[in-house]
Amino acid sequence: MTRNGYQKLQEEFRRMKTRDRLDIVKEIEAARAHGDLSENAEFHAAKERQGQIESRIALIEDKLARAQVIEPQGEPDTVRFGVTVVLVDAETDEEVSYTLVGEDESDVARGLISVSSPVARALLGKREDAEVEVRVPKGTRRFEIREIRFD
Repeated sequence: MTRNGYQKLQEEFRRMKTRDRLDIVKEIEAARAHGDLSENAEFHAAKERQGQIESRIALIEDKLARAQVIEPQGEPDTVRFGVTVVLVDAETDEEVSYTLVGEDESDVARGLISVSSPVARALLGKREDAEVEVRVPKGTRRFEIREIRFD
């Protein structure tokens, strides 16, 4: 994962352990004060949310423990993890750019695609001016690699 992705995961972990955990404990205490727990929907909902929070905390803790932060260096001459690649659609002449990141960081709306996505796998190892065919759910698309850079 990138340094930025690692830091965002750390921030989420800290927030969940400090603020979210304390908030849910308060919700559970307030729900308990309402009386009979067997018929208390607020209590059951709060306990379920607590379980979800604890589960997410454990997942993030595991990801942080196993994370390998990759710091891209040098001038990229081929498409690889961490680069931003500018593509031109061969049919529409539309330009699009993607940054290849780890799975937990991907956000297609922001131009961040997982290095294991079909588009990224088709691009890996290619150089500028290369033409690439990518199989996507809607069929096959052809792109030309216009630029490779680190942002």
